[in-house]
Amino acid sequence: MNITGRVTRDAKVSTLSNSRQVVNFSVAVNESYRNKKGEKVEQTTFFECAYWISAKVASILTKGALVELAGRVSARAWNGTDGEPRAGLNFTTSQITLHAGGRKAENPQEVQSAEPVVEGENKKVALKEPEDDLPF
Repeated sequence: MNITGRVTRDAKVSTLSNSRQVVNFSVAVNESYRNKKGEKVEQTTFFECAYWISAKVASILTKGALVELAGRVSARAWNGTDGEPRAGLNFTTSQITLHAGGRKAENPQEVQSAEPVVEGENKKVALKEPEDDLPF
């Protein structure tokens, strides 16, 4: 499954007890459609995302970045501290494509020197630079 959305908070790297690292971040996917009355309806779906291949990608996953993710989705349900039922969506991604950056990194060289920035299952770099020159 593929989703495209904006990163809602800066990515965080967590190290597990077995020394494996995971990059956790959240993505908002916006959709709009017209209902039967012809009114425009906008809907936002939030995904809690995990990327296990390389922790280096965390430096480019900043709030506001537009990303395309390939991976698998799963649902989760729990009871909140108030006892009310809650639900959410998880997305385990195996490939990340950056379409537009979010906030600027404190050290711009940090992102450029992190080679390879994004690795997929086939070790393919899938980072795209935003185009500044529009054709119209």
